[in-house]
Amino acid sequence: MAGHYAEENVINGTWAELWINGELLANATAFQAKISLKTADVNMLGTLAKHTKVIGYEGKGTLKLNKVDSMFIKLMADNIKKGKQTKVTIISKLSDPDALGVERVCIKDATFEELTLADWEGKKNGEESVPFSFSDYEVLDSI
Repeated sequence: MAGHYAEENVINGTWAELWINGELLANATAFQAKISLKTADVNMLGTLAKHTKVIGYEGKGTLKLNKVDSMFIKLMADNIKKGKQTKVTIISKLSDPDALGVERVCIKDATFEELTLADWEGKKNGEESVPFSFSDYEVLDSI
């Protein structure tokens, strides 16, 4: 897109979908997954600049939901007590009727970093924020 775009093509997350292990999370309200590059310094003669080389990456993210059930307690609680890791596949679908297409990303080998057993407050809607890490990803559709 060279220099101009139509305002209606800006993607709004209202039409997004989030799936965990093939199950739609209708109560999802926000999702973010990021890759952080891990680098090592490279010493180079004849320059004062800092140079680096990519030696790996780390995937982390957060999903936010309206609290409507005990999904994460059911998914993780027994595994935690047994010393087992819970791994899931997450698919994010970002779409908008006015957009130029759909963006879908598959997050593989996702592991949740914490389990909230209770978190509530009177006269406030229940929400959950669940951090996770992952080791692989695949871009299924891009715009």
